[in-house]
Order: sequence, then structure tokens, then C-alpha cells
Amino acid sequence: MSTVQVRRLSQNRILVVDIDPVIRSGICSFLSAQGHIVCDVSNYDDAQTELRRFRPEALVLDLYLPNGDVPQLLRLVKALQPAVPVVVLSGQSSADAAGRAVRMGADQILVKPVELHELHAVLLRLLKGERISSRSTLSHKSECIDPFVGTSAAIQNLRTIASRVLSSESPILLQGETGSGKGVLANWIHRNGPRAHKPFLDLNCAGLSRELLESELFGYEKGAFTSAVNAKQGLLEVANRGTVFLDEIGDIDLQVQPKLLKVLEERTFRRLGDVRDRAVDIRLISATHRELPQLVREKQFRSDLFFRLNIFFVSVPSLRERKEDIALLSQRILTTITRRYARPELRISDSAMGDLERYPWPGNIRELRNVMERAAMVADHGVISPEHLHFQVAGHEQLPSGLNGTLKDVECAYIRHVLQDEGGSIEHAARRLGIPRSSLYNKMRRFDIPHGTGRLLLD
Repeated sequence: MSTVQVRRLSQNRILVVDIDPVIRSGICSFLSAQGHIVCDVSNYDDAQTELRRFRPEALVLDLYLPNGDVPQLLRLVKALQPAVPVVVLSGQSSADAAGRAVRMGADQILVKPVELHELHAVLLRLLKGERISSRSTLSHKSECIDPFVGTSAAIQNLRTIASRVLSSESPILLQGETGSGKGVLANWIHRNGPRAHKPFLDLNCAGLSRELLESELFGYEKGAFTSAVNAKQGLLEVANRGTVFLDEIGDIDLQVQPKLLKVLEERTFRRLGDVRDRAVDIRLISATHRELPQLVREKQFRSDLFFRLNIFFVSVPSLRERKEDIALLSQRILTTITRRYARPELRISDSAMGDLERYPWPGNIRELRNVMERAAMVADHGVISPEHLHFQVAGHEQLPSGLNGTLKDVECAYIRHVLQDEGGSIEHAARRLGIPRSSLYNKMRRFDIPHGTGRLLLD
């Protein structure tokens, strides 16, 4: 085969749909460098236009577009070009995200921040008509992440406690702020424990209805409800002999809680619509940013379930509690980003590092990663300077006057400020805060911030 022929085969038309301009730019630059013809858009309307004009041979799609347009867009793709492979990018490594994407017609799901070489390899294999197992891809985000980067007393204490619970089979409860690394720690515990070669599956309980939570956890039999045309395994069955990580367990529905308690106490469960119990062997790791004892007092969480979950309690420190680790964390994250996007090496100037260490990091490590990724894309001359850092809080963005009081008061006021500034858009506000939408909804419930805050109401 000639060089010209190889070149022609590599020139596939790929449409990239993502609201984040930094992510779009990185993906498009990389795919273009591999010889593909790339078109990028940020919303449903433009994607609809380009599907008809550009006629892509593959689609890379953000799972969380504004206004919830992803299902509609996937239906349009399959109607116009049924054979076009679709790779969905998700902000969370979870079985529920994968299930939603696959049910909507996606061929593959990758977790952000996506490795560009891996994305390219997946696209090439799909374009050749190969099918790929999605389960192995789901966990890649946490595979090589060290949850103990740093020298602070807080992180060293976390390492000590986590190491002590590795060999146990008892449940573990992780508590910490959003973005502090609870999911990464859960993955580390699994990979270094006795079940390391068995499945690790996770589910974010935030925002899930009782029905959806039950079907995801326990599965269902054919005919259990109107749309149950086939039987489905639940998360517990798929993860048998492995580890299940339930994030934001404080949000789990009260009617589901006794069923989860039965799993922990009797190691059995029942699919929806089934008449027999099934045995299951899992290790449960759960996490929350909420105060479960307070929820127990408010009768929003069962005390017997809380005691079963809380056999080993691990507190994950916020980034504010380990500021001496910020320099090492920042450089480690920056190195990963430059390798992923095939960028030249970057260093952080002393003045920029000072800004990083003074910033309060309400979004913790997740927000730090977002800040460094954006800085890496706009920095030049090999140095990240203060002007390349995009912060959200004091000293870098105008905040509402009179912002004082406890940390909770400040957090509540700032969330209101961002919602007002973003016109009430949960999607935009969550991106700006550096947290998932589910976490923002949780915080709004916690602070009694009503839905629609910041939205302009017209008479």
C-alpha cells in the first residue's frame, strides 16, 4: 500500500461536540495532527447543522451538553447516519454514566480528562468496525492517580489510615468535600486490596430517583415495568467478588436503604420483579460530603445502615488543609496535561505559584486540575504566569460585597453569586465552580438555594 493510500485512509471526517473550548481545541489539534479532517461545535444547533453539511465519519460528544440535548442529538445521528461510531466523553467514571450513554446509542465512553492517544486508538478501531469493551475503559481515569501526592501531615495521615484498612473486608465510609479525591482514594483501596483483580464499579447516587437507583443497583427481570423488555443485571451482580463504590450515599432514597442494608448484613439481594434472592459477595466503599449523623437525626438516613457503613471511617482532607502540597500537586498535574496534549514542558512561575497557594480552592483538587489545564492551553514561552490562571474567588474575580462569616456562609454566598452571574444556568455554574452538576444540586439543597436562582424572570 502506498503512502498516498495510507494518508487517504487516515483522513476521516470527525465531528467534535463539546461545550468547553479548551477541551475542543486540544482534541481537534491532536486529531488534525494525526491527519484527520476535524470540525468542532459547542451546542446542539450547530451540531445538527454540521451533521448534515460535514457528514462526519465519527462523532466525539460531551455527555453533558447544555439543555440536555445529548439524547436528541444521538437520535438524529442514528437517523441520518446509522453506521457512524459515537465516542461519548463523560466527566465521571461510573457505571450509570456508561449505561446512560450506551442506552442513548453511544458506541464507546471515555472519562475526562481523556488521553488523546487513547481517544485516537478507540476512534480508529471503531472506524474499522471493531467493538470495544467499555468496562475496562471506564476506570482509566483513576488507574494511575496517586491519592497521596504531597508531604503534608494531613496527607500522610490519610495514607496511614488508608493502608490500615486495605486488608479488611468491612465497609469503608469516606467523608470529604467535593473534589477532594474520594473516588480516587476508593479506587486506590480496591487496587491495593485483596480484590484488586476483581471488578471495581461505582455509582453516583446524587440526583437518582428511587426507581433508577434500584434498577442500577439491583437490576430487573423482564416485564418488571413497562419498558423492561429484557432482564438486566444490576451493579451488584456485575461487581460480584469485587468492590462497589457508592458516591454521595447521603442522597440514597429512604426506601432503597433497607435493601442496601440487607446486602451488607445477609449478602443477598433481589432483582426488581424477581421472586428469589441472589447471593452476592462485594466490598462496599461509600462516600459523602454530607454529615450523615445529622441526616440520621433528621430521619433522612437510617441509623442501622449508617452504623453498617461506618465500620471504617476515613476523613479526606480538603486542599485548604494541605496547602503545602499545592506546589507538588500543581506540577504533577501540569506534567500529566502536557504529556496528554503533546505540549512542550511548562513550569510555574514563582508569582503564579504564590497565587495558587493563596487561593482557597472551594472545588479542591478537581478545581486545581481545571485551572492547570486551562493555563497549559494558553501559556506561552514555557512558563505559566499569573495572567494564565483563571480563578473564581477573591483577588481574581469581583465578588459580592460583604462576603464574610463562616466558611459555609462564604460558600453559600459564592454559589449564589456564580448562579446570578451565569443567569441561573446549572451547567455553566457547575463548570465555573469546577464541580459536577450533581454536586452543585447537592450544595443548593444543603444551603436552601432555590432552583431558578439567577434566572431572569419576564412578566
